[in-house]
Amino acid sequence: MPTEPELNLAQQQVVDLLGASGADRPVFGPDLAPALRRELERALAPVVAALAPDDDLFVSKHALSQVHGCEARYLAELDGTFAWSVPLARGTIAHRAIEVGVSWSGPPSPADLVEETLARASHGTDGLADWLRTCGDFDRADLQSQATERVSTFFECFPPLKRRWRPTLEGRVRVELFDGRIVLAGKYDLSLGTATGPTAGKVIIDFKTGGFSPTHLDDLRYYALLDTLKIGTPPRLVASYYLDAGRAHPESVNEALLETAVARTTDGIARIAELHEVAHGRVEVVDAGVVKRPGPACRWCPILRDCDEGRAFVGGDGDGDDPVSDQDSW
Repeated sequence: MPTEPELNLAQQQVVDLLGASGADRPVFGPDLAPALRRELERALAPVVAALAPDDDLFVSKHALSQVHGCEARYLAELDGTFAWSVPLARGTIAHRAIEVGVSWSGPPSPADLVEETLARASHGTDGLADWLRTCGDFDRADLQSQATERVSTFFECFPPLKRRWRPTLEGRVRVELFDGRIVLAGKYDLSLGTATGPTAGKVIIDFKTGGFSPTHLDDLRYYALLDTLKIGTPPRLVASYYLDAGRAHPESVNEALLETAVARTTDGIARIAELHEVAHGRVEVVDAGVVKRPGPACRWCPILRDCDEGRAFVGGDGDGDDPVSDQDSW
């Protein structure tokens, strides 16, 4: 019988942090999820009433994070054209490689996983495949190097994921409100465990590079809310795992956390609906009072060169490095 692999300190810390005995698993009442849905729909009823017949709203974690950040940047990206780049592609390639590696027979080779993932992605029919076929040797090699580093870090920091933990990579969740007029969507990096009836057991994890940001907590609380609405029982724990530092920032899920997520989600959706009126030309920007909130994300904002507040925050004139190339996206 094969022996369990010996864990390094970082891997053991993950096991100690995310594991829980039966006594540590909270039990939630059956009325919680219906009550949260009612609160969402009560708060969003005026938003739906004001929507044009063909203006259904699709709300993602990214959209909420953007609108609670700089509204000017949100509008700019809403009107812009998405373009693949190394910083954007590396997360997709790394995730696909890790998803296969988790189920690999024997110790996975990060370099081999990324190489095969790139080869298969290049033969697809989506926008990423088109970019991979035309990006040039330097960008492709750069992408392969960066994705391999992230895959290597994952397997170095995380213990082997046992089947009984029920690991799920890139877990997708979708919640429809008002017969689909508003759709809440999310995709978290990894989940472990599952609920047993009303007893919480799932842990939702997002992987991050760089340092801590309060928005990371908001993102995970949003995921916790969606998962609660989907299955009726909240996750037990949410955590950001910072690969560069090899440490996790966990937060236990309770009713107060979920109510906070409802308030942030409804406030964000109401503002998204107002800014969509601006984007469609039905409201002037000046009338909407679009708010600029300078911050670290100004470095890769598409309107940095024309934004006095953003340029002042980064301490430069917006020239030089391509701001998008500095975006650190897992």
